Amino acid sequence: MFPTDRPRRLRATPGMRRLVAETDVRPRHLVLPVFVAEGLDAPRPITSMPGVVQHTRDSLRKAAAEAAAAGLGGIMLFGVPSRRDAVGSGGTNPEGILNVALRDVRAEVGDAVPVMADTCLDEFTDHGHCGVLDDEGRVDNDATLPIYGQMAVAQADAGAHVVAPSGMMDGQVGVIRSALDEAGHRDTAILAYSAKYASAFYGPFREAVDSQLQGDRRTYQQDPANAREAAREAALDLDEGADMVMVKPAMAYLDVLRRVADSSDVPVAAYQVSGEYAMISAAVERGWLDRERTIVETLTGIRRAGADIVLTYWATEAAAWLDR
Repeated sequence: MFPTDRPRRLRATPGMRRLVAETDVRPRHLVLPVFVAEGLDAPRPITSMPGVVQHTRDSLRKAAAEAAAAGLGGIMLFGVPSRRDAVGSGGTNPEGILNVALRDVRAEVGDAVPVMADTCLDEFTDHGHCGVLDDEGRVDNDATLPIYGQMAVAQADAGAHVVAPSGMMDGQVGVIRSALDEAGHRDTAILAYSAKYASAFYGPFREAVDSQLQGDRRTYQQDPANAREAAREAALDLDEGADMVMVKPAMAYLDVLRRVADSSDVPVAAYQVSGEYAMISAAVERGWLDRERTIVETLTGIRRAGADIVLTYWATEAAAWLDR
């Protein structure tokens, strides 16, 4: 008997591999991001994200019910308004598309699956930035913060279990926590996008939300070259009261995810973003990759790097594979 044979013995059968697996992916680890657009009478396909759509309110309710039935860990809503303005007023309006959709989904699923809301102005501004602009066209961090507080309260009023500030404004978590508590929403959790990078992998998302952005967000999102900064940003969000923190994107930032997970005492999420979805989908369409194996392998890698929660557009579909 040779010790060098031991690894092969532990790989010999599917049952043996399952027995000794160090990392698992279960439906409860997955969150489904969804888009709901104002004024649609049928779901609208997103061409750069095959299989993903802008939902109507009715089709969104069906998707939410399917997510709950699949045992997912959550569903994250993004709104696509028909009108935008300089201050993103559609995000704070109780009758804005995101807030009415939150009410719809909460009515559909109740507490069966956590209902999450993207808490950011970029979908609602006519300039496409995540905050309001000053007289010189720069994002005004401090002027944006009270709007985030109002937006979070509107989302909690609409039924969100979790608000998710994604704009990378300094101080956003503390302002939102105070606003929620003052409005009586002490049980509403905050999932902070603590390490959100100025990434090239967001391209298809811009189509999904009909982004009006001209230029880029490099002055407030993180530089892809920096990892220590991510841990520092996560620590700041935790000090301000974040209940969970996120690294976005996931696959090109697994080292950052590991660093944040090692330093965090709260659950850590990672977002497998639109460009990652589109990249794999394109390779699958060309027959270069096996679809199911590739998707599960990437989700496993994100979990192995330290993610307790993975946002992925494949969540509902993958849940069926993982339960086999």
